[in-house]
Amino acid sequence: MAKLEVKELLDGGVHFGHLTRKWNPNMAPYIYMERNGIHIINLYKTVAKLDEASQALSKIAASGRKILFVATKKQAKDIVSDKAGNVNMPYITERWPGGMLTNFVTIRKAIKKMATIDRMKKDGTFMTLSKKERLQVDRLRAKLEKNLGSISDMTRLPGALFVVDIKREHIAIKEAQKLNIPIFAMVDTNSDPRQVDYVIPANDDASKSIDKVLSYVTNAIAGGLADRKAGKDAAKTEEKTKETAAQTPVATDTKEEE
Repeated sequence: MAKLEVKELLDGGVHFGHLTRKWNPNMAPYIYMERNGIHIINLYKTVAKLDEASQALSKIAASGRKILFVATKKQAKDIVSDKAGNVNMPYITERWPGGMLTNFVTIRKAIKKMATIDRMKKDGTFMTLSKKERLQVDRLRAKLEKNLGSISDMTRLPGALFVVDIKREHIAIKEAQKLNIPIFAMVDTNSDPRQVDYVIPANDDASKSIDKVLSYVTNAIAGGLADRKAGKDAAKTEEKTKETAAQTPVATDTKEEE
């Protein structure tokens, strides 16, 4: 994984924090200076923390666990759905469904409901319903798709949570904390980093900043997935080699002793 340069983050405006009067004192270790009433984030610390978080996320991806991305703010939605989707990871960009993690069984039932409706449409059952019922089912399917379609492949609790704005996504943070799910997050100067296991000090408001961080993180996840695939392929090759060796007759020396 290529090392991220401070200049790249600078170009993305990752260093711009909030107004000094809005700061959280626990972010002090990550603040470089104050300029025109705004806190400036220390990008050298951002690079170090981003690298640490990316290595951990790569390992989680390599283990086969899912990483759930959460970002419901307007400027982050499209970036997160695009980047997370590219590495086949689940994401929430609409309203956070209460109990998404702590009541995962119910969420899974709702996802299965989508699959049931799809089956009804395939086998023709859907067309046996009245026009009014079909309309109701279609509306339900659209609502479920909007809120849960992006997590339909998540069959168990995620191995980690990645959050763009921890103040906005405080319910998701609390649910992950209850279940001891590791939390990775972009943390701005107005937030409390103590809520997060892997802090990435960064501007969580500007789309360019979010894009820079998400690109690096998802590249690391892609690397972890590639390692997993390579490991599986190597195991298959080894298994085939063993099978071939087992099926090959052992040559015996038939020459009689004189």
